[in-house]
Formats: sequence, structure tokens, C-alpha cells
Amino acid sequence: MLAVSFLQWWYSRGWGIYFRGFRERMGNIIDFFSIGLLLKTLFQPFKQVSADETGERGGLQGSLIAFFDRLLSRIIGFIVRTALIVFGVISMLVSFIFGLIVAVIWPCIPLLPVVGIIISCTGVSF
Repeated sequence: MLAVSFLQWWYSRGWGIYFRGFRERMGNIIDFFSIGLLLKTLFQPFKQVSADETGERGGLQGSLIAFFDRLLSRIIGFIVRTALIVFGVISMLVSFIFGLIVAVIWPCIPLLPVVGIIISCTGVSF
């Protein structure tokens, strides 16, 4: 009776629990990396740090320093955000592929003890 209850759970409610967990993991990865937000702010300055044009140096020299400071900040922001987007996409792909592999193996797992018993009775060694 216990084995029948286990198989009934495994092939009905167990599937739902697994796929809810899979969807939640994917959502957590998407939320953690915030890829949409990173794409929207891809060319924004890094940490919003930039030189103040009204600093000690005025005129052309102060404007050039401020321009290159903002340019460098945007380049650093672009590099950091691009790296995070790449790592996020790789994490999503790895999680998705692993989830598909587990979904394919899921129906076979309850049969593994039976397969193990058959292999041990036949004397097959690895």
C-alpha cells in the first residue's frame, strides 16, 4: 500500500511540486540578475559617479576632465553590466538545461531500485 501511495504521489503531485520549484528557481535567477533593468541602464554611468563641472578648475580644462570622467564612468558601467548580463544568461541556461534533464529522468527514478535488484541478481559487475 505504501509503494502504491508513493507512486501515486510521484507521478501526480510530485510533478507539480517539481515544476513549481523549477519555475521559482528560474524566477529567482531572473530577479537576482535583473537583466531587464541592466539592459535599460546599460550606458548609464557606473554608480552615478561623475566629475562636477563647477569644481576648482574652470574653463576648458575643467570641462574636458568632467567629460572624460563621465565617459570613463559610462565605459566601466557598460563593462560591469554586460558581464552581469552574460553571467545571468549563462546561469539561466544552465538552470534550464539541468531542469530539463531532471524532468526527463523524473519518471525513471522510482524504477531504479528494481533495476538495481535485477542487476545484482544477474551478477553483472561494473
